[in-house]
Order: sequence, then structure tokens, then C-alpha cells
Amino acid sequence: MAGFVRELERRGGPALRLEQRAAGGVGCVVWDAALVLAKFLESGAGPPLARRAVLELGAGTGAVGIMAATLGANVTVTDLEELQELLKVNIENNKHLVTGSVRAKVLKWGEDVTEFQPPPDYILMADCIYYEESLEPLLKTLKDLTGPDTCVLCCYEQRTMGKNPEIERKYFELLQRDFELEKIPLDKHDEEYRSEDIHIMNIHRKPTNFPS
Repeated sequence: MAGFVRELERRGGPALRLEQRAAGGVGCVVWDAALVLAKFLESGAGPPLARRAVLELGAGTGAVGIMAATLGANVTVTDLEELQELLKVNIENNKHLVTGSVRAKVLKWGEDVTEFQPPPDYILMADCIYYEESLEPLLKTLKDLTGPDTCVLCCYEQRTMGKNPEIERKYFELLQRDFELEKIPLDKHDEEYRSEDIHIMNIHRKPTNFPS
């Protein structure tokens, strides 16, 4: 498969160099929501990540997780088996910029997450809401991975085509059964990497949903 490189500028030094794939599925390019979330983390408006345990779901190229690792986080980027090679290439290409740590692992939504315990401090998700059939497995994985103090940062592009609005509505409806949601205002996003139709949500488990 042909590859092409996307550079993601960083305030604190050289750009991230992210290989993409010209052929393949949804995980093979750096989506706009990933850019917005990565730059939000870097802007300082996001949480301090140094020495924090961070897990990225549906990492694709690894852009968001690798950015977190350059900010000192200890990151596990996760996606399906077929994206592991691309994730490892991007980790290797940017390892000289990492001040924390970063590794790639297979995580299929809805399956056992024992090896990812204890719960991370942060879970990062960019554009993970697009298949109706993946909503239930994704929500199961989120519930299984989160502890009472885990913060989930979910960035998504609001799409108006086809079934997208319905899938989005269903996702947030299901999510609110177990989680509290707070939208991060647009003026907190990176000044350059922001868009009216890309949203970042700060998500926590409801306190009542843990065994006492």
C-alpha cells in the first residue's frame, strides 16, 4: 500500500510525522477530529498529561496518542490488528519527540480489557462514532476501562449526511445512562485547529455506577 506523510506542527519543537495509507479503511488517514484533539492537548487548555496513564481508543494513525506522549504521558494506542503496523511505524518515526512513553496494542471494542487494567487516568477518542453496529461494543469497552477518576476526552465531527445524525444521537443517549458529559467550549480549542462542527466532550462515569 502506498503511504503518504502528514505533518502535524507542534509548538514545542519539530512536527510529528504521521504516515497514512492511500488504501484501506477509516483508520488510515489523520482525520480532522484527531488534529483538533491533538492540538487541544498541546495548547495547555487540556489536562496536564506528564506521567499520566493514557489510553487511546480507535487510534488509527496514532496522532492523538503520540502527541500525548510528546507531552510526557505514558500512552497505549489501541486499534484493530490490521492497524498495528501503521501505529508501530508512526511510533518509531516520532520516538525522538516522546518525553513519556508510547506503545501500540490490539483492542477490539466489546472484548476483554483485563490487560489494560488498572483504569487509565485519561482515555482519548477521536472520530470513533460512525458505525451503528460499533456503538454497543464501544460503550461496553468504555464502561469496562473507566474508573471513578478516569477522564474521557471524546472529539468528533458532527456530520449531517445519511444516518450520521441518528447514530450520533443514539450514541450520546446510551452514553448518558452511565456517564456525565460536558462540552468543552470552542474558545478553549487551539486557535488555529478548531471548527464549529468539531466538538470535544469531557466525559466521566456517574458516581452512582460503581460498587460501593
